[in-house]
Amino acid sequence: MTVRVGGHLVRGAVVDDQSRCVHYRTDLDVVALRFRCCGEWYPCVHCHDEAVSHPRVVWEPEAADVHAALCGSCGTTMPIAQYRLSAACPACGAGFNPGCARHHALYFG
Repeated sequence: MTVRVGGHLVRGAVVDDQSRCVHYRTDLDVVALRFRCCGEWYPCVHCHDEAVSHPRVVWEPEAADVHAALCGSCGTTMPIAQYRLSAACPACGAGFNPGCARHHALYFG
């Protein structure tokens, strides 16, 4: 399934219009991430890996200013560095799942 969030297409096993997916769908799971390898937005690494046939590539540390995080609540994009330090969206205040930080190495170098 694909949904549009703030003008961006979020792909994968998406279950609602705030970018929650079948893998992560709590009230706080409202972030989609743009993958370095394909430039596409997915709710999680599992959605990406299940949908594509190419290997996943993480963002380099030098890409900290790249807008690769998307708030599913308001559609605001954030640079990687800002997202990694945020507990909530800087634009709308929607809370982010603190458990996502455990998976940052799957997305960001």
